[in-house]
Amino acid sequence: MSNKINVFSPSTIANVGCGYDVLGFALDGIGEYMEVSSRSDGELVIEKIEGFDLPKDPKVNVATIAAQALLDALDSQQGFSFSMKKNINPGSGLGTSASSSAGAVFAVNELLGKPFSPMELVSFAMQGEKALSNVAHADNVAPNLLGGFTLVRSYIPLEVLQLPVPKDLYVAIVHPQIEVKTTDAKQMLKKQVDLGVAVQQWGNVGGLVSGLYESDYNLIGRSMEDFIVEPIRKILIPRYDEVKQEALNEGALGCSIAGSGPSIFAFCEGEEVAEKIKNKMQSMYDEIGVLAYSYLSKVGLEGVKKV
Repeated sequence: MSNKINVFSPSTIANVGCGYDVLGFALDGIGEYMEVSSRSDGELVIEKIEGFDLPKDPKVNVATIAAQALLDALDSQQGFSFSMKKNINPGSGLGTSASSSAGAVFAVNELLGKPFSPMELVSFAMQGEKALSNVAHADNVAPNLLGGFTLVRSYIPLEVLQLPVPKDLYVAIVHPQIEVKTTDAKQMLKKQVDLGVAVQQWGNVGGLVSGLYESDYNLIGRSMEDFIVEPIRKILIPRYDEVKQEALNEGALGCSIAGSGPSIFAFCEGEEVAEKIKNKMQSMYDEIGVLAYSYLSKVGLEGVKKV
C-alpha cells in the first residue's frame, strides 16, 4: 500500500432550492486539494492549510474529526498527516467544510486499502459536518463522495440515492464576499412549518427529481421554488431578490441560495446561457462595490478523486 496520496475534493451545492438538507450536487473542477500521508506515531496532524486561516487542532478541524470517525470504526491506531489547499472561502455556501471532511475520509480509506465503499464513507464525513454545524447532515458530503446529484431519502437509517444529471444542465454561481455561518443560518429557521406550505415544498422536491430523470429543464426550474428557507435566509444576502430576478430574466431555469449562502446559483440549459447569467450576476455586485467571485460549472459527475 502507498503511504501518501493527493486528492481533489469538489465543491458542492446543497438544498437546491426546495430540498433542504436532502438534495445536493457536486461542481465540476471547483474545489480543494489535499495531501495525506501515513505516519507511525498514531497521531492525526494537520501540517499545512493554504488559502484561509483555519484551525489546525485535530480535535476541531472537520477533516481530522471525520478521519477519526473512520479510524474509530476500524479500531485503528494508524496516524496520518494532512496538508490542504483551500480555494473557496469558508462560509460561502459551496460546501467547503464538506470538501475537507469528504477529502479526508476518502484519502484515509484509500491509504488503508479501501475497507469502506464510497457510500459507507458518507456517514464518517457527516461527523465533520456535525462538528461544524451541530447537525450531521449529508446533503453536501454525499455528492462530494459519490459525485453527481444526490438525494438523502432517509437519515435514520442513512440512505442516499444517486439521481441522473441532464447533459446540458449548467450552473452559474456568484459568491459575494461576505460570510454566512451555517450554524447562524440554521438557527434563523422556523421549527414548525404550515402544512399547506409543506405540501407545496415536497411537491417541488418530487418535481425536481422527476425533471432530472426526464431531462425536463423547465420542470427542473419550476420545481426549485423554496417556500420555507429562502424567504428567511435571503435577508443575509445583499441584492438577493434583484440578482435572482435578473438571472430569471436572462433565461435561467431557476435560481436559489447555494447551501446556507451567501452564494447564489442559477440552473441553466446550455453553456452559453450560463455564461451570460454568470456575467450578469457578477456585474450586479460590481455595480455596488461588493467584491464577488463568479463561477461557471456543469454538475460534476465525479466525487473526490486521486490526482
